[in-house]
Amino acid sequence: MEMLTPEEGRTAVRLARSAIERAVDGERMELPALSPVFGEKRGVFVTIKRQGRLRGCIGLPYPIKPLGDAIVEAAVSAALEDPRFPPVSRPELADLDLEVTVLTLPRPLECPPAERPGCVEVGKHGLIVTGRGTGGLLLPQVPTEYGWTSSEFLDQTCVKAGLSPGCWRRDDVAVQTFEGQIFEEKAV
Repeated sequence: MEMLTPEEGRTAVRLARSAIERAVDGERMELPALSPVFGEKRGVFVTIKRQGRLRGCIGLPYPIKPLGDAIVEAAVSAALEDPRFPPVSRPELADLDLEVTVLTLPRPLECPPAERPGCVEVGKHGLIVTGRGTGGLLLPQVPTEYGWTSSEFLDQTCVKAGLSPGCWRRDDVAVQTFEGQIFEEKAV
């Protein structure tokens, strides 16, 4: 996967901010002319924080849409549809910090379940845990924010999936890793 340049990263964050501002006003975002990378199918997450606290985070973990469209969809969903929070309001817009994480393709963790902690690199890998009809995802930056070990990261991804901590030790629970290129913009 080709990495985005710093300028493309700034464009990604500006695109997310514009999509959020328009959506809060009830308007639809029209994509501007963008560099070719935004036409490639990529997974992406948009994280919104306000005063250092999570305010919304939604994304598309798999490359099912062109990056430009995926950023707009994730940004609008994070702002208006994250079930953990009320929709973002116009007065909040000036206080929002945005983070756009462009993902690599998720890959199965190829090791026996008991060895999974040794195969997960905290700060590099994001995780997707699936099993028993459910799944959960945590981005690569999450365990570093909380100071988790790889085992704690696996446990917390299980919890995010609605499964019990330690479920990653089971043969019938799948673990995938991915990496993310993170671009952020702080409120001014």
